[in-house]
Amino acid sequence: MSEQQSLFSPEESKEEKHEERLNGETSKAKIRITELRNQLHHHAYQYYVLDTPQIADAKYDALYRELETLEAQNPEFADANSPTQRVGAKPKEGFTQFKHPVRLYSLSNAFHQTELKDWANRALKILKSTEEIEKTEAEEAERAKEEPSAQFDLDYVAELKIDGLAVSLIYEEGRFIRATTRGDGSIGEDVTANVRTIESIPLVLQPLEGEFREKATNSLEIRGEIFLPIDQFYRLNEEQDKRGEKRFANPRNAGAGAVRQLDPNITASRKLDAFFYGATVLAGNQQSGWVESDEPLMDTHGETLELLKTMGFKVNPYRQHCKNLEGVEQFIQHWEAERFNLNVSTDGVVVKVNRLNFQKELGYTAKSPRWAIAWKYPPEEQTTTVLDIEQSMGRTGVITPVAKLEPVFISGSTVQNATLHNYDELAKKDVRIGDTVWIRKAGEIIPEVIKVELSKRPQDAQPIKAPLECPSCGAAVLQDEGEVALRCSNQATCPAQRYHQLTHFVSKGAMDMDGVGPALIEQLLAAEKIQSPSDLYHLNASDLSELERMGEKSAKNAIEAIQESKSRPLAALLFGLGIRHVGKENAILLVNHYPKLRDLMSAPKENLEHIDGVGPKVAESICQFFEQPKHQQLIDNLEAAGVQTEDKQAGESPNNSNLVLAGLSVVVTGTLPTLGRADAEEKIRIAGGKPAKSVSKKTAFLVAGESAGSKLTKAEALGIPVVDEATFLNILSEEIALPF
Repeated sequence: MSEQQSLFSPEESKEEKHEERLNGETSKAKIRITELRNQLHHHAYQYYVLDTPQIADAKYDALYRELETLEAQNPEFADANSPTQRVGAKPKEGFTQFKHPVRLYSLSNAFHQTELKDWANRALKILKSTEEIEKTEAEEAERAKEEPSAQFDLDYVAELKIDGLAVSLIYEEGRFIRATTRGDGSIGEDVTANVRTIESIPLVLQPLEGEFREKATNSLEIRGEIFLPIDQFYRLNEEQDKRGEKRFANPRNAGAGAVRQLDPNITASRKLDAFFYGATVLAGNQQSGWVESDEPLMDTHGETLELLKTMGFKVNPYRQHCKNLEGVEQFIQHWEAERFNLNVSTDGVVVKVNRLNFQKELGYTAKSPRWAIAWKYPPEEQTTTVLDIEQSMGRTGVITPVAKLEPVFISGSTVQNATLHNYDELAKKDVRIGDTVWIRKAGEIIPEVIKVELSKRPQDAQPIKAPLECPSCGAAVLQDEGEVALRCSNQATCPAQRYHQLTHFVSKGAMDMDGVGPALIEQLLAAEKIQSPSDLYHLNASDLSELERMGEKSAKNAIEAIQESKSRPLAALLFGLGIRHVGKENAILLVNHYPKLRDLMSAPKENLEHIDGVGPKVAESICQFFEQPKHQQLIDNLEAAGVQTEDKQAGESPNNSNLVLAGLSVVVTGTLPTLGRADAEEKIRIAGGKPAKSVSKKTAFLVAGESAGSKLTKAEALGIPVVDEATFLNILSEEIALPF
């Protein structure tokens, strides 16, 4: 693009121009600022969207610095869509909600060819009854010089399904106004500041000509998927390793988490990308609000993608126009293996009826469009080599065999470790060092060894024997009656147990000490600055700043987080103590009955057993824990340090009776728009409910997100109420009643 004024820059009257000339240098600055912004928008489009840079990086940087300088000298010309505003906004307090002008539906899924064909046949059956398809059928028959009764088929566009975060963007007069997450489809979160940092998303649209020029100056809603490229995912995890922080599980989680960061600078650092696939003309504006217009931009979905590309958006390059369903099936087969060679994470193919008038005729069900479906590839399985089998220990002393693997990318993330659960399971599968094994992710999340490829076993591979001694302290290994787990007998001084107990205590689900992670705990133990959780509360910033990779600011933030944790709810402390068999759910149940920790410590075993959800095993473990003098001393020390050991709110609501989900079993399935599975289940616990793993007649209701599978089917068959995330949150806030 030349240095001429952009199509979307405000036009100025002759009087305004004359007045600017009178202002001398100010007028020149404004003109130059406009020129620089247009040039930088153009070159960003060439570089990030078309991948065809027209100038050297140094030249781009020089233009950028010149614009920064002029904007700093002339703040009256500030513009949120300036290239300099992509990064640098202050962290937000939280995200505001925004109602979508056009609802965002989720897609129904097909896992087998018959399901795909059934979907296509349903669409054809509906369209056969409309005048629109009869007209099209006759026109095509005439062109082909065939009889009007000739077989008619729909044409489709097939696109690889990108595993990212769905977003809606709004543009007015070609200028970026707002970005919103999908949310529940009707209401999402405003993430404008964060999306502004993504270089491949245009802040100002590219100029259009002809009839599209006027259409593009209207308000537009653009839909797409933000994702983290796989090479950036690797880079991000390498940086996490260097900082001694937890690795990200997969590109989708890291990308979605980046979009929902309160600090846009963090979003920018993730190097996100985006593909766009939909455009809707809107009536109205930012002041009056927007509604969907009846005016379509194009005639087909394929043409819409080309128009989006012309406007400056990246569209999915892994797509194909298919003349019939057979073409769709060929596209699906081609990418089943080829998708693993791409720099994007994908788990399926989105198939859409191509003609927009047909899409309008087909309409929607309550949950999804009838004109689109998502083909999902089967769970991925890969082979790799077992490099070693290590003994891992948790906070309760359980020793677990873990297979260390030659890294393999599977179902969206790199797998280097796979649990073998216990030594009985290891013996049953007979996994040995050097074996070639088949790996998959259980539930697309947890890597597991399926089986050994015995034909490839090395001749010198030896069976793995269960340990007789603790790998950390050398103490004898015990096995409790009726259990398969092996456990270190030295709870008092085992270094590995102490480390895991401390990392558990500071973790997010427990005392939530932000900035106090496993790496810092390891350093503090090595420096002998702590031995027990209570020691954390006696640290000061100078203790931490002496450690490696710990600056003054990080040390100060960590100490503040430690001190803030004193006021965490009693249930968080109880969970953080690491009592065997006491998870988050049981901790909340116990606190609802015993809002004072001292009362719980002295509670008879039979009283604990009668708490619904606790039972004899948990009660026995609690009593054994608090009977030990070292644990009694720990509670004394925590109280002396100022840690809260009473829960007044729980005391006001004993027996859980006033909580909205008191005693109810609730199941969460699928991918929720904003909540992670763990977050949703935590909310259920806090509300007094029980987050169950499977649907049964006892299930009160199901919270279903995108890609909900068999649990949704079973709930519908049993007549169990199904709600989306937004309804679930409204139930928790008691804005609406329970769905039964």
